[in-house]
Amino acid sequence: MATSDSKPQPAYVTVSALDGGHLTLPERLFVTDADPDKRSTVPSLAFLIQHPPTNLNLVFDLGVKRDLNGYTAAQRIHIAQRQPVLVSPDVATSLGPLLDPARDIDLVILSHVHWDHVGTSSDFPAATFAVGSGTLDLLKNGGGPLYPAELFNDDELPALRTVEFPPVPSGGVDYDAEEHETRVPQHTPVSPDTLANLTSKLPAAASWSWHPIDGFPFPHALDFFGDGSLYVIDSPGHLYAHVNLLARLGERRYVYLGGDCCHDPRILAGDKDIAIYPDGKGGVRSVHIDTAMARRTLDRLAAFTHDAARVGEVEIEVVVAHDGVWRELNRHRFWPGRL
Repeated sequence: MATSDSKPQPAYVTVSALDGGHLTLPERLFVTDADPDKRSTVPSLAFLIQHPPTNLNLVFDLGVKRDLNGYTAAQRIHIAQRQPVLVSPDVATSLGPLLDPARDIDLVILSHVHWDHVGTSSDFPAATFAVGSGTLDLLKNGGGPLYPAELFNDDELPALRTVEFPPVPSGGVDYDAEEHETRVPQHTPVSPDTLANLTSKLPAAASWSWHPIDGFPFPHALDFFGDGSLYVIDSPGHLYAHVNLLARLGERRYVYLGGDCCHDPRILAGDKDIAIYPDGKGGVRSVHIDTAMARRTLDRLAAFTHDAARVGEVEIEVVVAHDGVWRELNRHRFWPGRL
């Protein structure tokens, strides 16, 4: 029998890795002290997240499109520099035959909307899509000289089934429009009908807001299901509206799904740094829209994982989207296996 001082039982999710295609990255654009000729074909990982209390199925990131003709002409020019690109198996194929993407996926969260993460959204007609604040503006208007509008698809996401997370509170780490020589993409409010559809299956969405998490170094986290089992983490630096996920797998076990916070786990380990290279306009750049901000995001994550391992209070595994070594060592953790 419950007593007045009974504490609610903690909630957990299950997480399974999914294949989302492969692309090829020249090492010199991503890490310091690189072999100038080395190119590595790496995965674009996605993840199935299942929430037992609600029986909702969520997919984080959608990888590469199954049909490369679905990209804009400018995107295809960029993709030609990332060959070989392998489109199979994609996320929809990786889910089958146990789950039907058209019927069984309730929610999709995208870490960001670069071409190798957006996948084929039409494969998920029953899902509500949730993205970082400013994403819809970015898709329509681009993000400045290095990320013009033609590098995005205006109709990438289903208009009537897409919601943006709330804007990150002012006083946090903000992009400087003057520094980036552009306007920063602005938040698009959710329509009443879209919000009603979302809250009918996920009531917690009605009260989404950003807060710190006790014991964790993330200043802006959003409790997605409202029970502490899955947090959306504001992870600025790589692209406008970039978000990560922190999933609770057990009492002390967490996995941090890092998207493109870095493209090589050696950066997170401190063995390499973010590469800087000419931007073609007389300056220098990295693969991140704000390199200093990306470093701060990584430093916060690296310090936390180091401290967690040292103290032993929690176990936290970090998985980034393009870690080919992790994929090869963890095939048993792909759906229907679990992390």
